[in-house]
Amino acid sequence: MFCHQCQETAQNRGCDKMQGVCGKKSDVANLQDLFIWTLKGISFWGNMATQKDLYNEEAAFFIAKGLFMTITNADFSKDHFVQKINQAIKHRETVKKQLLEKTKVSGDLPDYAVWTPANDNDILAKAESGTGGWLEIENEDIRSLKATILYGLKGMSAYLEHGYQIVKDGEEIFKFIMEALSVIADQNAAQDDLISYVMKTGEYGVKAMAYLDEANSHYGDTEISEVNLGVGANPGILISGHDLVDLEELLEQTKDQQVDIYTHSEMLPAHYRPFFKKYDHLRGNYGNSWYLQKDELKSFNGPALFTSNCLVPPDADKMDRIFTTGAVGFEGLAYIPDREPGGHKDFGPIIDMAKKCDAPAAIESGKIVGGFGHKQVLKLADKIIEAIKAGKIKRFIVMAGCDGRHKSRSYYTEVAKELPKDTVILTAGCAKYRYNKLDLGDIDGIPRVLDAGQCNDSYSLAVIALELQKAFKMADINDLPISFDIAWYEQKAVLVLLALLHLGVKGIRLGPTLPGFLSPNIADFIIKSFELKGITNAKEDVQAMMAGK
Repeated sequence: MFCHQCQETAQNRGCDKMQGVCGKKSDVANLQDLFIWTLKGISFWGNMATQKDLYNEEAAFFIAKGLFMTITNADFSKDHFVQKINQAIKHRETVKKQLLEKTKVSGDLPDYAVWTPANDNDILAKAESGTGGWLEIENEDIRSLKATILYGLKGMSAYLEHGYQIVKDGEEIFKFIMEALSVIADQNAAQDDLISYVMKTGEYGVKAMAYLDEANSHYGDTEISEVNLGVGANPGILISGHDLVDLEELLEQTKDQQVDIYTHSEMLPAHYRPFFKKYDHLRGNYGNSWYLQKDELKSFNGPALFTSNCLVPPDADKMDRIFTTGAVGFEGLAYIPDREPGGHKDFGPIIDMAKKCDAPAAIESGKIVGGFGHKQVLKLADKIIEAIKAGKIKRFIVMAGCDGRHKSRSYYTEVAKELPKDTVILTAGCAKYRYNKLDLGDIDGIPRVLDAGQCNDSYSLAVIALELQKAFKMADINDLPISFDIAWYEQKAVLVLLALLHLGVKGIRLGPTLPGFLSPNIADFIIKSFELKGITNAKEDVQAMMAGK
């Protein structure tokens, strides 16, 4: 195996042993590489087909859902990927047939466009051979650019998958994913063209986040909300991830069942949306960031449902209490199948288990406040602008992104504590768990930590910045009193970074480390072009940010 897609990759170079830092085994890693290779095969035909007005929506969604499965800490199941590779070949042949009925394709065809396994053993042998792996690309700069594009596409696919479950459509973005995968697959792609596609991925990243933002408004726009951190007397189900449709269906199926629902990690912002407030048994948020789930599941006592990443490989004695669905999987864990068109998922098995469990044990109490999406913040615009003009708010610090196990992530807690009292933190994603429970006070009633929501709600932070730019009639977004100090872990954060670069944001601090998939030359290009910075220490970085550096 060779995998370098996450921030915790071994030695910031790549996991290349029998198991990755995330717990992914080498056989699964190789199958994921082969699966993406087959998705390139669908895209090869699909990209040509779209140019002939032959768009296959089912195949396009399959590609996006497939990329989502390979995101860090999502699907660890060997069997799932064998099944998906077989399905990918069928989708490829369908799209290929549709195209060839309309036009002829001449010349030698790449292997990923024609390879068909005889059986599952052929798939396993092909995966073991390393087909589709990064080390097949000898030029490290080309490899780096293609990795940056692919990891951005993985993040984009996660946002698309969630939005598509609510509103369907998204055709323009699905088409771009096929186009970009075709470019990545091209062995003769020029470096300048790949750089162009890195930026284009950021452009479509903005579109994908706007798409999901609009889709999630189906549940109401986020509003200032208090979220309970305590527990009730009923047994509970812990739901993690980002999928609001799964949450809705679980809440509907547990009404009047004397089972409470608690959010965990990235599902916390569901409490900010008006739609979910009608469910009295949505009790509150239990616990903290994703990497603490093992300990927190023990004290929760009931079962947990993972609707998207991040899943930590569970202890053997807890496996019967963990259910997965959507893009998540792990050998030995119960999997709740996708809903049929027009139907619903069946959460009966997890509900039945919950009823037999003890109520959660309290691990904290009190409440936290969030719900500061762009529409909510813009309602406070006059108050915020007045505070800025009066010198009461000197600077906004965007500390959105991911949390993780890396010890150096204590930096973000230290920054929050070190920041002067005339600063406001804008956040989204699980990075907020490093400081959202600190007592940092407020400025004229404006909390000093404004949580927009999930990592995809980083879009809200960009909208807020752009609206402030308009309000102060500034020609350049970088003239605003805003500094970006972003934490990253996986591929959704890669897409957010590319989106910010597309919007023209410069001087972003990125940590705890710069991506290991960037070759020295490509890292140098991005650093010089966009003034990208690494982190140093809280005191020095706060001083620099307050000076606008």
